[in-house]
Amino acid sequence: MDNFIVSARKYRPATFHQVVGQESITSTLQNAIKNNHLAQAFLFTGPRGVGKTTCARILAKTINCDYLTEDMEPCDKCESCTSFNNNASFNIHELDAASNNSVDDIRNLVEQVRIPPQVGRYKVYIIDEVHMLSQAAFNAFLKTLEEPPAYAKFILATTEKHKIIPTILSRCQIFDFKRIKIEDIADYLGYVAEKEGITTEIEARHIIAQKADGALRDALSTFDQIVSYSGNEVTYKNVIENLNILDYEYYFKVCDFLVGNDIPDLLLIYNNIIENGFDGQHFIVGLSEHMRTLLLLKNPSTIELMHASGSLKEKYVHQANTCSINFILKSLQVCNSYDLSYKSSSNKQLHIEIGLLELCSITNEGAFLDSTITSKKPVVKTDAKEKVKEYITPKAKPKQIEEEKIETITEKNVDNQPEEVIEKEPKNIISKDAGNGRIIKNISIKHSLAALQKKKEEVQDQPETIIATEFSQETLTNVWNSFVASYMEKSPSFANAIAKYEPILKDNFEIEYKVDSPIIPNDLLSVTSLLEFLKNELSNNQITLIAVTPSKNEQKTAYTDREKFAEMTKKYPAILKLKDQLNLEIDF
Repeated sequence: MDNFIVSARKYRPATFHQVVGQESITSTLQNAIKNNHLAQAFLFTGPRGVGKTTCARILAKTINCDYLTEDMEPCDKCESCTSFNNNASFNIHELDAASNNSVDDIRNLVEQVRIPPQVGRYKVYIIDEVHMLSQAAFNAFLKTLEEPPAYAKFILATTEKHKIIPTILSRCQIFDFKRIKIEDIADYLGYVAEKEGITTEIEARHIIAQKADGALRDALSTFDQIVSYSGNEVTYKNVIENLNILDYEYYFKVCDFLVGNDIPDLLLIYNNIIENGFDGQHFIVGLSEHMRTLLLLKNPSTIELMHASGSLKEKYVHQANTCSINFILKSLQVCNSYDLSYKSSSNKQLHIEIGLLELCSITNEGAFLDSTITSKKPVVKTDAKEKVKEYITPKAKPKQIEEEKIETITEKNVDNQPEEVIEKEPKNIISKDAGNGRIIKNISIKHSLAALQKKKEEVQDQPETIIATEFSQETLTNVWNSFVASYMEKSPSFANAIAKYEPILKDNFEIEYKVDSPIIPNDLLSVTSLLEFLKNELSNNQITLIAVTPSKNEQKTAYTDREKFAEMTKKYPAILKLKDQLNLEIDF
């Protein structure tokens, strides 16, 4: 069996012309070689899989080639090119800074730089993942990077430029590699498939390109995975099955249901999506992307931002014509909010279903307005009311409901007194149809509050009945302890504070209780609860509570462990016998 080589390595570009999606960088490097304006150090930065290390190798190979072409490409025939292709070049050195990031590794590299090349013009050092170098390694590398020998060139590659110290950045020419466009990745996948004798659908290549997120290496790895799954025919269906991607048709149907306000079918299709193993957040993110595509088609200037094949684009255009911009914008806002709050939701499926219902309400705003009272005046729809009455009592004739408005009369005094507003008491609106027995009242909040205030004043004017049942100190103590036990769950701090000292019954049913802190009597809610409890339990409404603070000598201090043990032995002398029998030593 032949050794399999992944497509990312097999079809790795060997010349600047073969590099995909980085035309500005490759042309700059070729012009620098042509004009002999090569810097001593380069920094290639950008996302993963966009060609940083590949361009570094091509640059190293090209500047050492003996017979460059007119386009400043290596000849692949000279000794330098053949040795590079066979991984046997002594002039090109690659260092992985992720595993060689110490100061000693950089010192060894600096020692090698002092030796000139035996064959060729330049010694090229490619340091990959340079951001992994330690602070000391960076400092050891500074002087050599700033003033290297004329034959030494350094090419640094990294995905995280912000982690490199500024003194290194200032000594390099920086090239920012960009993400590769979806169309470029799809075209290159078509080229690789043609070389391998594999038939592919354009929709399948676009899905792989979108999944790669601008990284050609990721796209080629995914392509190899799909080929292993489906054989020599890569179809759209095989791609979405293997990559666990929701079919576009789902989103088209969901959008149609949203526009048509078809809630039952909408919930059914979402349930089908969940049963197929897709995550709710994955669905809502995909729906947001679908709405974004529809929005792009609303303006001719933004159509180029859309990534879709020809046949799929026609479907998007057709659906975009059925959706208003207002609907699309509100849908994007709702999808984004439910995506952000998805992780904090307890019931994930219900969370997304509520979001779908909210999306449906965008196209059903009229129905919601019809069921909402939008005017302060009572609105009576005669036709609807007549139909209801005919349905309930077919023989009864519909009769008009009388309505009376609240009249406001404003009178001014002659002596420029402030205006006085006199309101007539609203009358009840009563239907003349006594057979139905319906009474419709016009409720006035102002008069209701006035009636409650009047009732409260009447209650306060009535003298309270005096209940002065005698009770003893012992009875008071028992009732007091009962309140403490019942109030412990509601306010443990208050209950413990009043339980610390025994209450004392004084003359005229005054109860004196001691508290260590003046904060306790200020807890009006708890004190009121205590007083009401005592009045009810002791059948005496003449009780008054007086809080006093004990002197320092009277204040009780907390027991130490030794004192607690002494108290326990007084009550239970058998504890000492048990201690002696078991030969225990108690550490206080």
